[in-house]
Amino acid sequence: MEMTTELKCAKRNLLIILLAIAASVLLNITVNAQTPEQWRTMKGDVNFFIANDLGRNGYYEQKPIAELMGKVAEEVGPEAVVAAGDIHHFDGVASTQDPLWMTNYELIYSHPELMISWWPVLGNHEYRGNTQAVLDYRSVSRRWEMPNRYYTKVLEDNGVTVRLVFIDTTPFIDKYHCEKYSDVNLQDIDAQLRWIEETLRDAKEDWVMVVGHHPMYAQTKKDIIEQQDMQRRLLPILQRYQQKVAMFVSGHIHNFQHIRRGSDGIDYVVNSSASLARKVTPTEGTVFCSPSEGFSVVSASKKQLSLYMIDKDGKMIHEVKRICE
Repeated sequence: MEMTTELKCAKRNLLIILLAIAASVLLNITVNAQTPEQWRTMKGDVNFFIANDLGRNGYYEQKPIAELMGKVAEEVGPEAVVAAGDIHHFDGVASTQDPLWMTNYELIYSHPELMISWWPVLGNHEYRGNTQAVLDYRSVSRRWEMPNRYYTKVLEDNGVTVRLVFIDTTPFIDKYHCEKYSDVNLQDIDAQLRWIEETLRDAKEDWVMVVGHHPMYAQTKKDIIEQQDMQRRLLPILQRYQQKVAMFVSGHIHNFQHIRRGSDGIDYVVNSSASLARKVTPTEGTVFCSPSEGFSVVSASKKQLSLYMIDKDGKMIHEVKRICE
């Protein structure tokens, strides 16, 4: 049967549409693709990564993101990985010999460029298990450098200094003071708050960043009381030293959020999950938000501190930038 003129035209038009769609998709991939050259533009004098909400035994994007972290590290050269809590889902670890150390951490973050210092904090999921084992793992793994539940580290290169203040946020939240999180009740909240105040008071570095697992502000389906407890206990201290604190970085919510609220000038950052992210919508003070899985790259020079949010495809989707006037 001979094809009608109308049918020939319809097929030709369909082919044109399909070719146009294919070209658009290819162009979009080309435009959005990140290359090693583009990753290198993020490099500063001081560089480190931030990753959190990790432990999924390699599933739900964890292993591909871990490999991506290694590839980006080849170009940026981070000096450390800040692990902002919940390294182990769902019930923490039982001991330093728990097999989860292998399936959640050692065999996942195995890229040679990730054999650097890891600076962790405890998340609420660590508190479901043996929190002391998380600290004691430093005697097992030379890259697991966790000296205490809260501590501080200074990175310095080419005359640029960055102080990281690592805090233990789970005890600040009242709902965790229960039998399920028994270690929480053993922690001295006031002692930690005094230490945070003294550390920020004495800080003299070019840049200061505070890192904890729970956010100060975030859009979330979790209990709003978590943020209210954080604001009641910790926020007044940060605001007293707002001239020093550039960013407060957290995890816990499993998406990317950048929030500025009030007049304190601090950038409040929620770093996304390195496995299994959640949906997010803007809230009061939202500058940017994204439901992508991923991690962050932080770089610093004398004049600028930048936190780059990297999605699971290696694209830099947002930059939190602080400029030294």
